[in-house]
Amino acid sequence: MSLLSSPFTLITQCIFPAGASRWVVRTAWSLVALTALLFAFGCSPKLNWRDVQAGSSGLTLLLPCKPDQGDKIVPLGGKPTKMTMLGCDAAGATFAVAVADLGDAANVPDVLTQWQGITLTNMKAVPANTQSRPLRVPGAAFGPAPVLVVAQGQRPDGSAVSGWAAYFAKGSHVVQVVMYASAIEPIAAEIYFASLKFD
Repeated sequence: MSLLSSPFTLITQCIFPAGASRWVVRTAWSLVALTALLFAFGCSPKLNWRDVQAGSSGLTLLLPCKPDQGDKIVPLGGKPTKMTMLGCDAAGATFAVAVADLGDAANVPDVLTQWQGITLTNMKAVPANTQSRPLRVPGAAFGPAPVLVVAQGQRPDGSAVSGWAAYFAKGSHVVQVVMYASAIEPIAAEIYFASLKFD
């Protein structure tokens, strides 16, 4: 059935005046579709989405499970740095967030680049199985711009693993947000990474 003759057209005509721009209509239907996805996955017993704040960075996001939280000291930007981590497992996937304050925004680009490299090396990903694309994170710094890295690799036991990892910053805070699974569920990943924002 053509969209022009579908029930959605009739509904749209009832909601929006004839002069409403196509952009308004498309945006409204996109919001309706996202709400339906959130409702469907929110009602799933395996994915219980909730709002979470990552440390003191101001970053908020949705996680589909109650996260464990911890801190550790790691070498970032040439000095020991406190990193706050949140993580949990749900529906066969691992969801994790790591945030650190470098204390100097000048070190952010190098640290984010190194972080990506270390993560890809640890999961034994190869360039042919790795893609990088821009990611929208409201409130994040533009330089370097947020990026989402999608890769295929191996776990320590040799089994296949898919990983989606976002890297971005705000001020001197650097952030890594990851999702690992044998097979990434695209809708869950979309909800997870689309929820990222700074207050």
